[in-house]
Amino acid sequence: MPSPHAFSPIDHSPVPLYAQVKERLLARILDGSYPAHAQLPAESELSSIFGVSRITVRQALSELQRDDIILKVPGKGTFVAPPKAFQELTQLEGFGEAMARRGHRIVNRVISHQTIAAPQKVAHRLGLATHTAVTEIRRVRMLDGAPLSLDVSYLPLVLGERLRGADLAGRDIFLIIENDYGIPLGHADLQIAAALCDEALARQLEVDAGSAVLRIERLTHNAQGQPIDFEYLTFRGDAFQYRLHLARQSRQP
Repeated sequence: MPSPHAFSPIDHSPVPLYAQVKERLLARILDGSYPAHAQLPAESELSSIFGVSRITVRQALSELQRDDIILKVPGKGTFVAPPKAFQELTQLEGFGEAMARRGHRIVNRVISHQTIAAPQKVAHRLGLATHTAVTEIRRVRMLDGAPLSLDVSYLPLVLGERLRGADLAGRDIFLIIENDYGIPLGHADLQIAAALCDEALARQLEVDAGSAVLRIERLTHNAQGQPIDFEYLTFRGDAFQYRLHLARQSRQP
């Protein structure tokens, strides 16, 4: 743990005291003095270090928590939050592909693999008649041993049945479809929204009911433009983010 001398002193600038405390704590987190999962000093100790009230310290910590820099564990203390896993939306690829490239370990816990009558929305997105038989696959995606998302995939029955013998625990469906079945993928349409998880989802993701989640609807097409995989992907909001790089097109007069 850094000594009190590692923190630059609070000054008498117009910047509010809580903002100065936040800035100094953030600097020590960013330079590695407090690495991911490290415990921060108690509020009383921080109050003594900075010579400010506990209310000021509490406000600074609340700001850091709001920014997902720290997390508070009831009965244990305040810890530096691990960096969120992220996937860049620059190309169509499976989640396992993206995470493996960044050094993460992905294991899928297959909850069910069954044939169902397609609900109206699923049938519409796959270009099928309502109640047509389709394959539904439910998986909890585990990132470095911790549950990160619940993936519910719907596929045309012929393709879904071929996946019954596949290694769904260790491989992405995208890779199996392309590499094993020789079906090149073309593009995907995504819709992303924020949501709150219910009790059943909270148990699967090991979070509190009512926690924020990121809910994605993804419809993937093959190279000929035919829809072959419709999915609901629900990610823990505290552990994952999508990143995009957007370029502005020049405007023609």
